[in-house]
Amino acid sequence: MEKLEIAGTETTPSILFDPKENQFTIEGRSLMEDVSTYYKPMQDWFIEYQKKPNQKTELNIRLEYLNTATSRKFLDVFNKLQEIPGSKVIWHFLDEDDDMEEIGQELAELVTVPFELRAN
Repeated sequence: MEKLEIAGTETTPSILFDPKENQFTIEGRSLMEDVSTYYKPMQDWFIEYQKKPNQKTELNIRLEYLNTATSRKFLDVFNKLQEIPGSKVIWHFLDEDDDMEEIGQELAELVTVPFELRAN
């Protein structure tokens, strides 16, 4: 399966899903208005990836900020991960960023995929 790589901007996160390197990362800021269009390639990629996933899939999320619409899109992806054995979400946040920690905690409560909060 080909990797998915989308460069980040001031309002959009970078996305790198590379199954050959076992690297699954979303990082930056997610402030865009039309999250559906932006995250559609990511959702489509995961639908295809579900057919032949790696034995271990750890989705690392390192965001400085995200809007509510982004949270909803992430829940869609986390629900797809629930169906992939060996999947895990690692939610990275800065030690002093209580807001991002709280968002991670709230998302973790809504899904059954293993979810780790990691202060950096």
